[in-house]
Amino acid sequence: MNLLRAVAIAGLCAGMIACQPEQAETAKPAATKTIQAPSFTATALDGSVVSTSDLEGKAYIVNFFASWCPPCRAEIPDMVELQSEYEKKGFTFIGVAVNEDEARMQDFIQSNGINYPVVMVDQQIIDAYSRYARGGLRSIPTSFVISADGALSSVVVGAQSKAAFDDLITVALDAGQ
Repeated sequence: MNLLRAVAIAGLCAGMIACQPEQAETAKPAATKTIQAPSFTATALDGSVVSTSDLEGKAYIVNFFASWCPPCRAEIPDMVELQSEYEKKGFTFIGVAVNEDEARMQDFIQSNGINYPVVMVDQQIIDAYSRYARGGLRSIPTSFVISADGALSSVVVGAQSKAAFDDLITVALDAGQ
C-alpha cells in the first residue's frame, strides 16, 4: 500500500511539474555577429501590404499568435496600447496569425481593437523566422524583435508583460540612432 501511495504521489508531482506554464525566455543573437532581420511580404487582413523592405529604418516586433491561445490573448491589450504610444516614433507590431480561420481572425482583430497589421501565417514567413528560434518556431506567442538598424535583436518565447515589451521596443528604437 505504501509503495502504491508513493508511486501515486510521484506521478502527481511529475504531472504538476509538467503542467506548469513555461517561463518566457529571451534569446539574443551573439553580440559578435549581427543577424539581419528575415524578410517577407504578405497582405494584411485589412488589405494593406506588409513588407519588411518597407520597414527599413524602423523598429518592429513580429509576433506569432493565435486567438485561441490564452497567453497570446493576455498580451494583446498591452501590445495595442504600446502600438499607439510608439507608432509615431517609428515602431510597429506585426501580428502573424497561426492556425486560424481568416473570418474568425477578422472578428478577433475588431473585437480586440488591434491597431497594427495582422497577416495570416504562410510557409514563407515560417521559413523566414523559424531558424532563429531555438528548436524552431514551435510555440506561441513567440516574438522576433527587429531593431531600427535592421538587425534581429532578440527572440522572445512566451507571453510578455507590458514592461518587458516596452523595454524591448526602447532598445530596438535606440539601435537606429
